Amino acid sequence: MSVSLRENEAITPQVLPLPRGVTAKYRRTPIRRQPDSPEPLYNAYFDTSYGVRWITLSSNRSTRMTYDLVQALRQEQMEVERRMRADLGKGKQNEIRYQVLSSAHPKVFNLGGDLDYISKLISTRDRESLVAFGRLCIDLIYKNATNYNCPVTTISLVRGTALGGGFEAALSGNILFAERQSKMGLPEVMFNMFPGMGAYQLLTQRLAPVQAQRLIQSGRTYTAEELYALGVVDVLTEEGEGEQAVWDYIRRHSKQSKGEWGLRRTMLSSNPIRYEELLESIEIWADTALSLDDTDMKHMAFLVRAQRAKSIEG
Repeated sequence: MSVSLRENEAITPQVLPLPRGVTAKYRRTPIRRQPDSPEPLYNAYFDTSYGVRWITLSSNRSTRMTYDLVQALRQEQMEVERRMRADLGKGKQNEIRYQVLSSAHPKVFNLGGDLDYISKLISTRDRESLVAFGRLCIDLIYKNATNYNCPVTTISLVRGTALGGGFEAALSGNILFAERQSKMGLPEVMFNMFPGMGAYQLLTQRLAPVQAQRLIQSGRTYTAEELYALGVVDVLTEEGEGEQAVWDYIRRHSKQSKGEWGLRRTMLSSNPIRYEELLESIEIWADTALSLDDTDMKHMAFLVRAQRAKSIEG
């Protein structure tokens, strides 16, 4: 199965190698490309043996949660959801049973929101665009965290640094895998902001509210091992073993997917992520952004430079 693209989107058929140990047929998968760019924002393939849609963020173009990246991932989500609901509407089991998000960068999962873009919106007092960007982000987070309200398991694999919005994206997976060398954190307090794209709601799925608050307010970058001890990371692996650990998990659990889906529905029912709360958080986030002073903006500019420097490492 290949997930189709809309008529006005360019595609380049490409055979992508599967991770070691996977024997499913290779598939020609449409790869999204921006018209003026030789490289896609992400690569994707579908594994027919276990029903895995694997998305790998570009190592050059997707080290930050830019508007273009979030929009492209939302388009991917909408098409995947349409295909799943079409299958379920026909009384069939949906072919996509697992969705995995990872990164091709050897040291970076994602460094967070596009602070350069956000700072420009703050400078021009463009609240409408701040809210629009925030809503696009929470739509992405919400669908992933609630697994489309379909029998599919969403998985995040972190093999490097995940900060801010990148950490929120990783947290939105039903299961969070991380290699031991990985580091994750929410640095927004450094420039007098807070992570408004669902961090608190996602962390309270895994931690007590007071623990989630402390983690956010610390502004610290935590090791994967620390987060595993806290219960934020679900599976901790050694360096270089993350992909294999994901496939091992899928192979072990694929025959129990119905029971796993039932348990996940029960867990979400008892501790739901409410979309209305996410919307309210974005409104507060936009107002807080517009209240930043010159000192706060200088701190944000410092982090912009740090994002750029980190993205070219490796």
